[in-house]
Amino acid sequence: MSTFARPRSIGLMLLALILAAAVYGFAAANTVPDTYAGDGSGTVLGYTVSNIAYTLNSDGDPSDIDSLAFTLSASAGQAYVSFDGGTTWDSCTISGGTSVTCGSLNESVAGAASLRVVASN
Repeated sequence: MSTFARPRSIGLMLLALILAAAVYGFAAANTVPDTYAGDGSGTVLGYTVSNIAYTLNSDGDPSDIDSLAFTLSASAGQAYVSFDGGTTWDSCTISGGTSVTCGSLNESVAGAASLRVVASN
């Protein structure tokens, strides 16, 4: 009798086949959800700021800016202003997507070198 046809060899072969089928069954049962990945480019559009209105302090020192209001050309979710070129920033409130109000500024008129607006949706 050959060594291949022995009952012990047949038992080992059957065990190996059962294990191979079980491993294949587990591997075939794996599912991976779809995911997204990609690379692309798009144009970053800037906002146009209009209708700028400063409100000066009316309680004694009109040389301070108390608040600022302006309109954005497109809807935004957040906006910030700086009067010193971007060193310090004040947050603003947006209503209706385009109407922006920056309150409680207490900014010196003389110290306001420029108006810089940063907004995003």
